[in-house]
Amino acid sequence: MNNFINEKLLPPILKFVNTKAITALRNGMLYTMPFTIVGSVFLLLANFPIPAVSEWVAGSGLDVYFNEAFGASFAIMSIFAVMGIANSYVKEEGFEGLPAGMIALVVFLLTMKSSATNAETNTIVTNVIDKTWTGGQGMISAILVGLFVGWAYSWFLKRDIRIKLPEQVPANVANSFTALIPAAVITTVSLIVYVLFDKFLNTTVVESIYKVIQSPMQGVTDTFGGAMMLGFLVPFLWFFGVHGSTLVGGIMGPILTANSLENTAILKAGKELTVANGGHIVTQQFLDQFMTVTGAGMTIGIVMYMVMFARSAQFKQLGRLALLPAFFNINEPILFATPVVMNPIMALPFILTPMISGVITYFSLYTGLVPLFTAVQVPWTTPPIISGFLVGGWRTALLQAVVLVIGFFIYLPFVRKVDSLNYLQEQGESMEQIEKDLENKNEKAEGQATV
Repeated sequence: MNNFINEKLLPPILKFVNTKAITALRNGMLYTMPFTIVGSVFLLLANFPIPAVSEWVAGSGLDVYFNEAFGASFAIMSIFAVMGIANSYVKEEGFEGLPAGMIALVVFLLTMKSSATNAETNTIVTNVIDKTWTGGQGMISAILVGLFVGWAYSWFLKRDIRIKLPEQVPANVANSFTALIPAAVITTVSLIVYVLFDKFLNTTVVESIYKVIQSPMQGVTDTFGGAMMLGFLVPFLWFFGVHGSTLVGGIMGPILTANSLENTAILKAGKELTVANGGHIVTQQFLDQFMTVTGAGMTIGIVMYMVMFARSAQFKQLGRLALLPAFFNINEPILFATPVVMNPIMALPFILTPMISGVITYFSLYTGLVPLFTAVQVPWTTPPIISGFLVGGWRTALLQAVVLVIGFFIYLPFVRKVDSLNYLQEQGESMEQIEKDLENKNEKAEGQATV
């Protein structure tokens, strides 16, 4: 079994994870994190989950200013993403990445029109950047543009197609001339594409990508099957030692965040946020607060067993050390010291727990027992229950508590088994003797069942 995993299954997974495109996507999306968190704070202040507070904020007029701060940070996350991805790609190639990030921003702006229709007066306003496409709806375009510009810019530099200045010229001046030829060619090609879409298709690149690629992807993700896929992939990859949270979050995070932003747009349009009105169930909060809360696999159940019921000295000590990090959603000590990674005994509950949590959460949101999530996000280190309250109010916090308790009972028989094996080893029994004792016990149980 181990040979199959190490020789057949793991190499292609690692090869995919370590491709330049996936690495650039994963690292580039990290640049958006500070702005999504800051924007979420202001969105939370404008729509606080306690009615009395939210009514006071609205009555005082502060919600207008809080929404302005949200619009200047979270609502333009595609701009941060496109620059971050191009920058990260070029850095992976060994070159200075900032010029590529700036070129990517130019190209991204060329995927959309510099005009928008004023809904109140029905007039066209020119010389603007339409924020419709700088948030979640433009995210797939941002990813594609970032990867394209990163690859194209690196292609020029690897072939030394650039303007070279003498060594005496300051580095910042030389770098600006280095980017001149790639910037001119990439921008010209992007402009030609813009003209073709405008003249022959009467649309823009970003609108086409949204309709053809992003919207169907959001639809597929926002299903029961999509939720189960997320719940399975994160712990499955982690089981082989691959950082599933980062990988899945890097790829699916933009789509899930776009779902959250569309939910917020429904509220801002004056509609009730329900599934019937087009609200999305599977969002970034769905993944963060109900599938990876307390860490991949929702492993706080293991920690609580270690703290309260462990027999082995190893588990008792590990439980004490891992308890505080677990409350802040850090579970690497548990994954590698229990161990959970590459441990066949722990594979089933590790994968099953987030999937069962996903089933419960999905139908709670679908039936309205818990409100759908808006774009409010919290730092990933926010402790459970508190994070649930902040993203969705007391009902979300209660649901979070319920699934964590259920997770404890899912883990219980499996972690107890590993604890017993550790305890027997600490008492001086070898693994061979332990396995022999287990075989004898199983044979005796089978014989009693036959009688």
